[in-house]
Amino acid sequence: MGSIGYISILLLLANTLVTYQGLNDRSFFDRYSFQIDGILIRKEYYRIISSGFLHVDWRHFILNMLTFYFFSYALEVKFGHALFLLLYFGSLAGGNLLALYIHRNHGDYHAVGASGAISGLIFASIAVFPGLILYLIFFPIPGWLFGLIYVLASIYGIKSQSDNIGHEAHLGGGLAGMLTAVSLDPYVVRENYFEILCILVPSAVFLYLLMRNPDFLLVNRFSFPGSQQKFYNKDEKYNYEQNQRKRELDRLLDKISRSGIGSLSAQERKRLDELNK
Repeated sequence: MGSIGYISILLLLANTLVTYQGLNDRSFFDRYSFQIDGILIRKEYYRIISSGFLHVDWRHFILNMLTFYFFSYALEVKFGHALFLLLYFGSLAGGNLLALYIHRNHGDYHAVGASGAISGLIFASIAVFPGLILYLIFFPIPGWLFGLIYVLASIYGIKSQSDNIGHEAHLGGGLAGMLTAVSLDPYVVRENYFEILCILVPSAVFLYLLMRNPDFLLVNRFSFPGSQQKFYNKDEKYNYEQNQRKRELDRLLDKISRSGIGSLSAQERKRLDELNK
């Protein structure tokens, strides 16, 4: 794991360039970050992928890219360049789709980071490399135990919402990565079934409880000190959405009053038509 493949280099470069642009241009950051209202109301589905190349600061970026470096090469060699890309983007999308499902009623929820994709690489490595040893606070432990602790910690983080970490993306990305890896190399199930089941069973139980009873999470109304994430119940979400639409419409009308209708871009005109409807 001391080398890096050329697809991994391209992904690392893309993360670097997009993160740099996002940290130096707030409008760019907001345009491509993961935002529930942006995805569900404005149908900006590209945010599911684009948000994975943004980071909140350089520390966040460095931690993610260091982990990416250690896990990417072996997987790129095993699966090849094209399938490695499928694994990476499948994990990224899987993580954000789980976050989208869990926070679908939290209109102002937003997040960024490649953590979902990188969690997918970690879980894929646990699945396809039997006997993998990973480190937890400098202590070597079997990959399956690391994965189990990771799953349980993610479930606890999703339930408690006591920090500003996207545990939903971590868990969703990890599961998507493991399932993608197993589908690409089904033989590993016979050789590594114990490690795979240690991760999939508690995850499946959690997801079953979540889908059977959405109130299982009890995060419809919660915020924590210092967080920029806000969560709304359904009535608050409706009011929030209406206020957002009114503010957006007012901004466009103000621009027209100042500079005329010709000052609007094609996208702004389209949005104005949508708001008027």
